[in-house]
Amino acid sequence: MDNKKVILELVLRSSNHPTADDIYQQLRSSGKKITLATVYNNLHALCKEGKIRCVSFDEKFERYDKPYRHDHLVCRCCGKISDISLDDITDMLSEQCGVRLESYDLKMFYRCADCRKKAADE
Repeated sequence: MDNKKVILELVLRSSNHPTADDIYQQLRSSGKKITLATVYNNLHALCKEGKIRCVSFDEKFERYDKPYRHDHLVCRCCGKISDISLDDITDMLSEQCGVRLESYDLKMFYRCADCRKKAADE
């Protein structure tokens, strides 16, 4: 299987929104001979084709995700990212902005149960 297909399948199967480095490390640990540049090139091509999407949760890393519309919960303490499905609010946002939006990325920040428990224990 070629690199692009392997990377696509890896992103689509993932539930943790991997970075390019995560993907590179996983491929290398499975014995695949690949460079980090090849991973980046394929990720960018897959994004351009609309087969995956690039999401940013902080200034450090771009992460890669499934292409279907969904939103995210991000823990402010540990950085855990969870997918959530909310009603599509594109029309409401378009009306409020006065322009026709093509899409949006909603990130909601909170403290996950593990971090709340850890804070309570301290």
